[in-house]
Amino acid sequence: MLSRRLVSSSRSLGSSNFALRSFSTAIPNQQPKRAPALADITPDDAPKFESRQAIFREMLAAAKKKKQEEAKATQVVGPGPVEAAKRKGGAFSSLIYGTKEGQQLDKEIETSFSQALARGKYVHSIVFHDVKPDKVDEYVELVGGWYPRMASMPENRVNLVGSWRTEVGDCDTFVHIWEYQKYQGYHASLHSIASHPEFPAFDKKLKSLITSKKTSLMQEFSFWPTTPPRQLGGVFELRSYTLHPGNLLEWETHWRRGLKARREVMEGVGAWFCQIGDLNTVHHLWQFADLEERKVRREQSWGIEGWGETVHKTVPLIQSMKSRILIPMPWSPVA
Repeated sequence: MLSRRLVSSSRSLGSSNFALRSFSTAIPNQQPKRAPALADITPDDAPKFESRQAIFREMLAAAKKKKQEEAKATQVVGPGPVEAAKRKGGAFSSLIYGTKEGQQLDKEIETSFSQALARGKYVHSIVFHDVKPDKVDEYVELVGGWYPRMASMPENRVNLVGSWRTEVGDCDTFVHIWEYQKYQGYHASLHSIASHPEFPAFDKKLKSLITSKKTSLMQEFSFWPTTPPRQLGGVFELRSYTLHPGNLLEWETHWRRGLKARREVMEGVGAWFCQIGDLNTVHHLWQFADLEERKVRREQSWGIEGWGETVHKTVPLIQSMKSRILIPMPWSPVA
């Protein structure tokens, strides 16, 4: 699977300082005067999107290879603690690893790690703001000035994955995805931001512009790490699935196989499952050049081995599903 993050001194895909890292958000040069819209997408942008996509994937692969080479060069090769204990032998070793029960326990431990749903290192929040229709531009100006600033301050211990406006679905709903270093980082981030001297004014103004706010805390699936920052252009689709309780592990098993087929024709951003908030809910985020390209790419998926089986086995697990077409905001690291 692809590696986790990229470092870039610039948000441009052409930056030469491209290596693995966490997200960062640059403060925009100027405040956007209006919210982006689906009408901003032109129907002839597909070639540009594909070119940027190819460059991004090449740079991602190069960064992954470099990290692996560096790790190999510095790694001290030796048996792990469990393996070392096995090799020592003796009564204790025979008691644990020389019996059928001990060998089965060892096997079960290894299996539990390989089947773990989440990567565990990161906690993500997905925040939905329903904005008053006549306050959209004010909202864009307010949030566009505040969110990048908060994400750029190291003491806040938070990274902004992206910000988007819903254009098909719940219109005038804005979606923001944040990344934290586990739940400890989440608590620390909330405390730090709320302690900022300008937060009360921001919070008061925000409440006057929105009709509701909904937040869920999520973790990314281990087989689908969230993409690093990139600027490919186009549109996004957020597909949200509410599963029947108890089916999350089965969903993960089938999608682990299905993603390999999908990635041959579609550009995935990330996949997360909610742990607090909308339980039994899974979010998948995809990126396309435009809506026509989305249609073509989805149709092409059916010709790839493994995708039909994934659909066949996951549809019965779904209680309800929802699709939103999103447009990235000017300050969004993933756009």
